[in-house]
Amino acid sequence: MTLVRVIARPLLASSFVFSGVDRVRTAGATAPQLKPVLAGVTKVVPSAAALTSNEKLVGQVLGATQVGAALLLGIGRFSRVAALLLTVTATVNALVDYRAADASTPAAKKARRAQLLKHLSLIGAVLLAAVDTNGRPGIAWRAEHLALDAKKNAAGFRKDARKQLKKADQAVRKTAADVVGS
Repeated sequence: MTLVRVIARPLLASSFVFSGVDRVRTAGATAPQLKPVLAGVTKVVPSAAALTSNEKLVGQVLGATQVGAALLLGIGRFSRVAALLLTVTATVNALVDYRAADASTPAAKKARRAQLLKHLSLIGAVLLAAVDTNGRPGIAWRAEHLALDAKKNAAGFRKDARKQLKKADQAVRKTAADVVGS
């Protein structure tokens, strides 16, 4: 792992750990803020109604997921999956915070916009972390090169088989000529 990753991942994860812990601690207070977002999810996915009916529990699960994924990202384990989970939780947090923020005064609107931009930049950062292969090839690259290697190996086997067949044919012809000549 490069020095940049060693430094950047824990720095990025720290914000998510603290906001996740805060979300778990204050799940009861933030449940009303979460309710409109969950209602929107229920409209889009009606089968999720059973899961989205308890706002406090959803808030706690989101917070715990955020803490766990941030810790995994911070220590560099399963970092791509952790970053994807953080993208989902950060998106939900951005929606909840934006909807709950005060927008009655120009100063409040400015603070609301600044908070939204902070959330969007964190989402962008974890999206970059989600596609970071840590200097190793990704699955698509590996699959493509595995197929190319298999094709090369098959061509090599075919070439070797032709050589062996040619040698066997020559040996049979020689033996047949020796038998006929005797």
